[in-house]
Amino acid sequence: MTQAAPGTEARNPRTMSIDRCDTPGILALLQAEDASVAEVVRGALPQLALAVEAAVAALRAGGRLIYVGAGTSGRLGVLDAVECVPTFGVEPWQVVGLIAGGAEALLQAVEGAEDDAEAGQRDLLGLEPSPRDLVVGLAASGRTPYVLGALEAARAAGARTAAIACNRPSPLLEAAEIAIPLVVGPEAITGSTRLKAGTAQKMALNLLSTAAMIRLGKVYGNLMVDLRVTNQKLAQRAVRIVSDVAGVDAERAAYLLGETGWRVKPAIVMAVLGLSAGEAEERLAAADGLLARVIGPAG
Repeated sequence: MTQAAPGTEARNPRTMSIDRCDTPGILALLQAEDASVAEVVRGALPQLALAVEAAVAALRAGGRLIYVGAGTSGRLGVLDAVECVPTFGVEPWQVVGLIAGGAEALLQAVEGAEDDAEAGQRDLLGLEPSPRDLVVGLAASGRTPYVLGALEAARAAGARTAAIACNRPSPLLEAAEIAIPLVVGPEAITGSTRLKAGTAQKMALNLLSTAAMIRLGKVYGNLMVDLRVTNQKLAQRAVRIVSDVAGVDAERAAYLLGETGWRVKPAIVMAVLGLSAGEAEERLAAADGLLARVIGPAG
């Protein structure tokens, strides 16, 4: 008996004539399909909240948030992991992205990589997973062997597991402790899951990592007070944040940032409480890095 195709592989009746449209018509059809994605993600917020809490617990315990995927899903996981470093000041080992086929697969398809369940197990075990970690499997189809293999290895190591998939039921959602279904339906171009499925996964990962970092105190008000200054743009942003929160001018803010190695939170504490850099660091350490506990909540 032939196995039924997943919903993401079905033909979309709304776009069957897309090849006969002019450019504005093509764009209108594609955008109309994309417009449905936000509501799908909204429906998964309760499950995403569970994943956020698990990620917070993992990172507080000294564990990691580990994404595993193949193709578009894998690239999105790596992207989210990489961007957490400058945005929230985490160490590169704290949020990790694994992609089937390794670094080469970020730039071009690696044939057959996603079908290798043993490689998924091997790559995940190479990170030496532990019960302190949260491993999130990503697969539009919900069937990718590489991701299923990685989740199997994660469970065997006692790590917590979550899964994001765009078909339900699917083996990946069934294999994870926290199942996050994002059922976007047929793509505008049949099977091209870089479209709605990719957008849904990107939105979900944005929510997961950002909410977790907010819970960990890396945001004050709505400012990224743990950003890592790696370029001129971020240096200017750091100056603005210190100026806005502490009520000092840009020159003073830049001086304080220089005293702290361009770390925003201690610079703010120095300005607000009149402390030295060392004293500011001590206050923050005693408050588990939560700026609001040191200077009060954002106004």
